[in-house]
Amino acid sequence: MRRRIVLIILLSIFIGVTIWITEMGSLKYMQPKTYSDIGRQTWNHLKMVGIAELLAIGIGVPLGIFVTRPGLKKFATPIVGAANVGQTIPSLAVIAIMAPILGYGFNSAIIALFVYSLLPVLRNSYAGISDIDPAIIESAKGMGMSRTQIAWRIELPLARPVIMAGIRTSTVICVGTATLAVLVGGEGLGKIILTGLYTQIPLLIVQGAAPTAALAVILDTLLGGFEAVMTPRGLKKG
Repeated sequence: MRRRIVLIILLSIFIGVTIWITEMGSLKYMQPKTYSDIGRQTWNHLKMVGIAELLAIGIGVPLGIFVTRPGLKKFATPIVGAANVGQTIPSLAVIAIMAPILGYGFNSAIIALFVYSLLPVLRNSYAGISDIDPAIIESAKGMGMSRTQIAWRIELPLARPVIMAGIRTSTVICVGTATLAVLVGGEGLGKIILTGLYTQIPLLIVQGAAPTAALAVILDTLLGGFEAVMTPRGLKKG
């Protein structure tokens, strides 16, 4: 309950600040962005985050599970290590590297966001499966369950909360990093922020940053609700 109150307060602040700035007559020598501008850039932001996250989930989850299989665990260290490298490089550097490789535009932004979003998904998928008590797996084998049945009926349900936590972390990171995608030809709320930086108008920066923060809070809350629904009843606290 307390967490919901905090989230409501945060959303009210972010949305209220956005409305307040948008309703202003002028910001120094510029007009504030309109609701139409904010709506369009929010949609573009969501589109970039959505595509990058779908790629990260579609590759990270299967790959994280793949390296937990018997005989394949030797690949876990290099694969997770490679993803770690992508996470340790500053987000601005990752985005800048993609520009000369893929050119300026939407594709460069998506690939950069995917690289930066992959690690939490991959790492949590690997950890979620690896941390399952081996005795549970042995019991399932003793009951005559096949490897496929164990994976679908035992491992994935038990690892699902950890995997979902990785997806939530990845999504929030992606929302923030996506503001930099405008530097390589991407769209989104970062365009408003960058305009504010170029024109040295702080309120214009806030007009792009506040809805970005609100978007991160909303997506994290929605994924948290989905995680609660997907968590097996026996693993829920209380």
